[in-house]
Amino acid sequence: MLADSAIAVLVGVYVFRVPFRGSVPLLVVSTCVFLMGALFWGIFISAATRTQQKAYQISLLTSFLPAQLLSGFVWSIESMPKVIQVITYAVPARYFVTILKGVFLKGVGLNVLWGELGFLALYAAIVFLLATRKLSQKVA
Repeated sequence: MLADSAIAVLVGVYVFRVPFRGSVPLLVVSTCVFLMGALFWGIFISAATRTQQKAYQISLLTSFLPAQLLSGFVWSIESMPKVIQVITYAVPARYFVTILKGVFLKGVGLNVLWGELGFLALYAAIVFLLATRKLSQKVA
């Protein structure tokens, strides 16, 4: 997944000429933290469901669709209805998209993006604990 992210960054910069004004280490760390949360969420769903089909459907409904629709990547969060704007605060991809925009286009650093990165780290830690707890219940 990290290789996919690197390819996406390289294509964005060299093929689509998106300016990269920020810190590469901050982008790498942010990407790793976001991907850890996504990975732990997938492990949690796999441990919580009995079939692969259920796990696929639940992961699609709880991660992919909210990330696409509510992250601010495709549609601006400010143009969404107020109720939906409040719901977007629970979507980890929202914070990652904010980090991407800040690093790529604005060149801001950790002093500005620490809240978003902190939320992603907290999310990853909570989902890690949930996944390990569910796996230990399943094994026991």
